[in-house]
Amino acid sequence: MKKFVIAGTLVTALAVGVTAFAQAPKQPPAPQAPKPAAEQPAGQAAEKTVVKKRVSQPAGNADASHTAPKSQPATADEPAAPGAMALGSVRIVGGVKADGKELPAGTYQVRLTADEAKPDAKGSSEKLERWVEFVKGGQVVGREVVSIVPATEAKLVQKDTPPASGSAKVETLKGGDYVRVWINRGGNYYLVHLTKSS
Repeated sequence: MKKFVIAGTLVTALAVGVTAFAQAPKQPPAPQAPKPAAEQPAGQAAEKTVVKKRVSQPAGNADASHTAPKSQPATADEPAAPGAMALGSVRIVGGVKADGKELPAGTYQVRLTADEAKPDAKGSSEKLERWVEFVKGGQVVGREVVSIVPATEAKLVQKDTPPASGSAKVETLKGGDYVRVWINRGGNYYLVHLTKSS
């Protein structure tokens, strides 16, 4: 009989406890710290959490304020440009154009001027792109831009056989549209390109 009384008391206590628990007001769960990204399920982001990534800066530019390229050491000195002088005489066979104007066939004295070919300069240095004059009978008949190739760089651009020192070579280039006047003076090459007259 004692067993039934104890069992009955126990069942009654459990029933009262479950009823009291069910009727108690529910409290919101305690906030949890967000899980690290590695522990979160794929596609689920932590709410109201801002993740800032630290961008590594290259060495020597910690504040990322350097915008212009760093200056580089000079690999070669600026070649010295020769002054105005007579380069020699050339014989042009067939009509050509110098600076867009007709230059008839004939023999001309070629004279280097001190005038730089700005803004027509196409070479690596404006000082080495100058004007030459074609002189006949003491009169300037035409002029054209000349590219000066210093003796130190002559082997870098030389493909054809150059004229002998102190002489000139006039030749029609492949395609027949241009005539090249190539003068060798003092070890420097002077290259003038004239267009063929049509």
